[in-house]
Amino acid sequence: MSTHVLSLLVENKPGLLTRVAGLFARRGFNIESLAVGPSEVDGLSRITVVVDVEDLPLEQVTKQLNKLINVIKIVELDYEQSVQREHMLIKVRTDNSTRSQVLEAVTLFRASVVDVATDALVVEVTGDSGKVSALLKVLEPYGIKEIAQSGLLAIGRGGKSITERVNKN
Repeated sequence: MSTHVLSLLVENKPGLLTRVAGLFARRGFNIESLAVGPSEVDGLSRITVVVDVEDLPLEQVTKQLNKLINVIKIVELDYEQSVQREHMLIKVRTDNSTRSQVLEAVTLFRASVVDVATDALVVEVTGDSGKVSALLKVLEPYGIKEIAQSGLLAIGRGGKSITERVNKN
């Protein structure tokens, strides 16, 4: 199995996300990560999907996705040719004896503390999956109370855009 990152440009219509996810489910693919949000073009949204699949079945799914009337464009984003980031909030158990060590780790990873309580800190980190995983490993011994993580966000490198030559009617 290999990981694939797909960026879909779609019309912002009710039920489209369900139809897109359903295509993956019918083929037996588990979506590892999903992020959806508005694009720079009014009325269009970008869906970033991460799946672990073999190459041939992925091609079948992308062909079926292209047949959906509200799907404008699909691009597979190669790791070297794209910028890929994750965003995570981590609630870490702290007390007077461990707070400074946790703060030092947060600084080392260029993360930030976004909430402070007497018994915990909420840390915000953005970066590639390696950086996020490494910070989690460092914070684990202190006690991770809770994690909230976004889906992977990805965009192609360089000046080319997925929305180029898109005629919005």
